[in-house]
Amino acid sequence: MITDRLGLLHDLADAVAAAMRTVTDWGPSGERDGQYALDVTADEAALAVIERAGVGVLSEESGYDPGTTGEVVVIDPIDGSTNASRGIPWFATSLCLVDAAGPAAAVVVNQATGVRYSAERGGGAWCGERRLLPSGCTALSDAIVVISAVPPIDVGWAQFRAFGACALDLCAVADGVVDGYVDFGTEQHGVWDYLGGWLICREAGIAVVDAFERDMLHLDHAARRTPVAAATPVLAADLLAARRRSA
Repeated sequence: MITDRLGLLHDLADAVAAAMRTVTDWGPSGERDGQYALDVTADEAALAVIERAGVGVLSEESGYDPGTTGEVVVIDPIDGSTNASRGIPWFATSLCLVDAAGPAAAVVVNQATGVRYSAERGGGAWCGERRLLPSGCTALSDAIVVISAVPPIDVGWAQFRAFGACALDLCAVADGVVDGYVDFGTEQHGVWDYLGGWLICREAGIAVVDAFERDMLHLDHAARRTPVAAATPVLAADLLAARRRSA
């Protein structure tokens, strides 16, 4: 068992950051739709660290290896790789270590800015040494909500944003920068997209749920979920209702 779980995840993020500095090809990988060359480079760097640590891995880019230790790192080497390819500074390495009791530690790093979010089970959620606190927003009409995909015309919120990196979007909700997050897409988010943000949100005191009441915690590479999160249960209920109306 890894005793310094956060340390391992920070090492992984550092390895990806170092690999990103070597990237010269910002185009498609040519291996599968939606994958960029930088995704492959980042994944290779992360896998080298994971192999030395001896834990299992579930990566968007390279699949699932359960390992032998009972611990698995769920990783999206670059969440928001389209942003990265276009020079938009909102893309992240998203990491969550899962043990027999569920998500145990998470690190989400904006690789464009270096901002790091982290959480350990039972230990709160942090941005560096600053503890994360959600906004406390309860009224949909006052809410600034981050979305993925196209929303219905009239949701009733104050404003919305579409940033393009689920892991960072969820951390922004945990940090009170925005009030909620809704995925209006169809089966588009794998567990690597949201699990790091899921634990960071939970440790900040808010829930990330699937709009259609499916279990968010799994290690199935093929499964997809529809994440919704909000600063308060009242706002969450309104955002869930809006998402279900659009189904």
